[in-house]
Amino acid sequence: MTIDIIDITLPEYADLSAVQLSMVRAAQAKKDKLTAEAAERKTQIFYLALGNNTARSSALKCEREEIDEKLNKDVTAVREDLIHQLAYESLGSEGNDKGPYRYPENPNYNLTYSQRFLVVRAYYMGVTSDADARLQAFAMDSLARSYLGEYYQTLYDLLASYC
Repeated sequence: MTIDIIDITLPEYADLSAVQLSMVRAAQAKKDKLTAEAAERKTQIFYLALGNNTARSSALKCEREEIDEKLNKDVTAVREDLIHQLAYESLGSEGNDKGPYRYPENPNYNLTYSQRFLVVRAYYMGVTSDADARLQAFAMDSLARSYLGEYYQTLYDLLASYC
């Protein structure tokens, strides 16, 4: 995947975390999808104009320009949203007044539930290599129930599958 939604060689994007890189990839995929849809629409309009013997008309040119303007507007919105997400994530990634974010001492509630799932899974996978002890410790973790929400049962099932 070629990333051109933002210039990641700029100093402010030099040290992106894994979460931030996933945000960049998601935004790039969205941009690529918008670009492909615009190209497809231009092709459809060209063949429609060709079928009506108006392929050299100014109406076709205006329609293409309108598609390009809409694409630029949509891509700009995706880019600005990404920049805001990256800025917000970098603000929340260091920690808060309780110290750096670490599960379970100081969990990061700015993460999405799927990201929380990954953090808690990594924590329990690193605690011990004994699958039964890991599952028992997770089952007794009352913070994990509220922190993971719907993902609690999924992680429980995953840890139980290792037993």
